[in-house]
Amino acid sequence: MKILRAAGYRSMPWKNGGGVTTEIAVSPAGAGLEDFDWRVSMARVEGSGPFSQFAGVDRTLAVLEGEGIVLDIAGRRPSPVTRLTAPLSFPADMPTAAALIGGPITDLNVMTRRSRMTHTVERLAVSAPVEIKTRARMTLILCLNGEITVPGTEPVRLGPLDTLLPGSDTASLLIQPVHDSTLFVIRIDSISGND
Repeated sequence: MKILRAAGYRSMPWKNGGGVTTEIAVSPAGAGLEDFDWRVSMARVEGSGPFSQFAGVDRTLAVLEGEGIVLDIAGRRPSPVTRLTAPLSFPADMPTAAALIGGPITDLNVMTRRSRMTHTVERLAVSAPVEIKTRARMTLILCLNGEITVPGTEPVRLGPLDTLLPGSDTASLLIQPVHDSTLFVIRIDSISGND
C-alpha cells in the first residue's frame, strides 16, 4: 500500500503550453507525455480553447472544482462535464475544444495508452463505511474532499487530494469517512497479452 500526498505531486506545463498540470502518478515511473502507459493528473483550466491531443491514448475527464466545461469532441454533440455528471471518456487523439461554463475549473485527467491499457473512473460520495473492490492491475483512490481512513495494522488516513494505491495483492479495501467525502476510484488494467 502506498500513499501519495497532495504536497508531493509534480507540476509541469501542458503539452500545448496553454496551462499547468499536476501529475499525481504515471507509469512507468518518470515517463514523459510521449511514452507513458498510464497517467493520472489534475489541471487548472483558466480559459476556453483546444485540448492537447495524444496519439493512441484514451482519456477520461472529471470536474473537481468550478462550474464545469463543455467539450466539443471531433464535431460531435457537445458534452457538458460538471461536478454532478459522470466522468466523460473519449479518445485523446480526436480534435477536442473546450468551453468553460462559468469560470475556471480544476479537472481530473486519466489517460491510458490504447494498445496496452484500459481504465475506468468512478466518483463516489461517501458518508458511511464502504468496501471498494481493487481487483484491477492498478487501483488509485483519490480523496477529493473530507477525510477518510483505511483500517489495518497501520491505519491510513487521507486528506483532500491525497491518493491511495492499495497494491495489486489487495482484493478490496474498507474505506471509513472521518467527514463526508467524495472519492474518485480509478481502475487501470492491461490489455490481454500485455502483462
